[in-house]
Amino acid sequence: MSTLKKPDLSDPMLREKLKQGMGHNYYGEPAWPNDLLYIFPVVILGTIACCVGLAVLDPAIIGEPANPFATPLEILPEWYFYPVFQVLRIVPNKLLGIGIMASIPLGLMLVPFIESVNKFQNPFRRPLATTVFLFGTAVTLWLGIGATFPIDKSLTLGLF
Repeated sequence: MSTLKKPDLSDPMLREKLKQGMGHNYYGEPAWPNDLLYIFPVVILGTIACCVGLAVLDPAIIGEPANPFATPLEILPEWYFYPVFQVLRIVPNKLLGIGIMASIPLGLMLVPFIESVNKFQNPFRRPLATTVFLFGTAVTLWLGIGATFPIDKSLTLGLF
């Protein structure tokens, strides 16, 4: 535990400082110019120095240059687009795939209205929201993992 020293408001010097608008802390130091001119620039420059130092000491690998004449057989998007990519890959009609992707956020927006009759915050006492969350998480992981497999093994994840 720490010991806090409360300011003595009956002290005439402290009362005079507070009357002059010297700040709300115990020392009577104002934020302007002490913090804004001296502390914040040091913190900002320190953060920039850390970022530049990390960039110099451990640069990100850019990779090989693009070759427009050599397209890989299996083009994959970034990892966070894997479920969307998988939906577009397995649905034969692309318009239907876009409709499925648009229905997911719309369905998630309905969950609070359906669950608004429930006053509990405990997830175990909110079965619909918990079920929707767990099912959505499982389907998203299944689609994301399946996107890394060839199209003939993507739905079964190569298990059977």
